[in-house]
Amino acid sequence: MYDSTGVAAGAVTACLSTALWLLGTGRRRNRRAWLLPGGAAPTGCRPPGWSWAAGEFRRIRGQLRHEWWSLAAGLVVAALGASVVPAVAGAAGVPLLRRMRLAAEQRREHERRGDAVIALCGALAGEVRAGRQPGEALLWAARDSCGLGEAQAAVLAAARFGGDVPDALAAAARRPGAEGLRGLAACWRVAVDQGAGLAAGLDRLEAALRNERDQCADLRAQLAGARATAVMLAGLPVLGLGLGAALGADPLHVLLHTASGLGCLVAGALLEAAGLWWVLRIMRGAEEAVT
Repeated sequence: MYDSTGVAAGAVTACLSTALWLLGTGRRRNRRAWLLPGGAAPTGCRPPGWSWAAGEFRRIRGQLRHEWWSLAAGLVVAALGASVVPAVAGAAGVPLLRRMRLAAEQRREHERRGDAVIALCGALAGEVRAGRQPGEALLWAARDSCGLGEAQAAVLAAARFGGDVPDALAAAARRPGAEGLRGLAACWRVAVDQGAGLAAGLDRLEAALRNERDQCADLRAQLAGARATAVMLAGLPVLGLGLGAALGADPLHVLLHTASGLGCLVAGALLEAAGLWWVLRIMRGAEEAVT
């Protein structure tokens, strides 16, 4: 049998030692700056004190990803409850939170890519109306645009040397968020092969893409309330633990050091995870149905 109190105390001590080492490194650097010849500190340096400590805390917080706060919270609860279980749970939450963060960053990147495609369609329509040929207009419109992404060189080479521009655009449309380039390829093919007006087709394509983007934005705004409600309900058990501790019931001891409490903790965590997964799946299904 192992001493859970000793393990938790050791984990917390290691975490605090790391934080103090980071703070000490920054403090020595600022102290050397203040001991420069002339007694004047460089621009932006502050004397040691509460302002310096706040700045160091913000610097360390900026270097840490959000998912690592799960481990920090687990260590704090482990110290309060004298058990290693919260630390293990906090460490297990790190990869889950990292996955959620990466998914959010990927979604924002797709949105930026879609906005760039819309801007490219508008710029290309303006260049065509100005009297440029389609190939020359694409060269000018794509100069400051990131809608083509990594395939920009291939598309511009096809436009400059008389290659198959629609195929190059279709290849660039395989990236998530750049699906609107398929419509641009279709407009290009119709305009070049059948002599139809490219500017009019691009205007209709831009309007359709803007309408689709606005519709997705409205749906996300409507789902924001449901998502916030789900997060608030998920946080109610934590509030209950805080109220119990304030009333002197010591809920952490019951949950972490008794068999019935551990059973309730595991069952509650599983039900909490299942509920959040179900709600998020419903929201994701609604978003996918629109897109």
